[in-house]
Amino acid sequence: MEGRKSYFKENSFWHLCNKSIANFGIFKDPINSQRFVEILDYYNNINSKIRYSYAIRKKIYKYQNILIPKNESIVKILSFCIMPDHYHLVIKILVDNILSKYINDIENSFTHFFNRKFDRKGPLWQTSFRSVLVKTNEQLLHVTRYVNINPTASNLVDKPEDWSFSSYKDIISQPVFLKDYLTEISITKPESYKKFAEDNIDYQRRLKMIKKLILE
Repeated sequence: MEGRKSYFKENSFWHLCNKSIANFGIFKDPINSQRFVEILDYYNNINSKIRYSYAIRKKIYKYQNILIPKNESIVKILSFCIMPDHYHLVIKILVDNILSKYINDIENSFTHFFNRKFDRKGPLWQTSFRSVLVKTNEQLLHVTRYVNINPTASNLVDKPEDWSFSSYKDIISQPVFLKDYLTEISITKPESYKKFAEDNIDYQRRLKMIKKLILE
């Protein structure tokens, strides 16, 4: 969907999602999930020129929490969740019109890793990634909540902070994230965000989607 790339403008906010082919559990193995998170971090750099696999082989890359803003980033990641067969990202675009390349680099890198690991060939993703523009602060708050409590709403864990590959645990356990890093989220205290998120778990379980903002 190359024609849409012109939509991805600096300072706009987006909810992104993609699923594996046939809902295959590509992220059930924690090693695969961690690899994907590190790929998200590695390619989020306007100056990235070499493949992730080469960078780790040569030990020229070290992972740092993807919620911590860095120089030369393409996007700012405000929330994320890696589910067994799909991923969610809530992002703020920092560089015009290269989001499609960033996501393609991520998905291609993970596909190459996955296919080599399991001796398979062919595509891994159902389609091109899906995207929804987040237009207001209220929408941003609600979509980050949706993403962060997705594992609990899907009955994968009892508490959202028990899911290892999401932004939720950092957000509710370390005040620095809401206070200094994720300042676009209008709730600034971990305990307030926790209450806001967890009060909605039962509702989200019933609803299974928030119209117009949810991609799954």
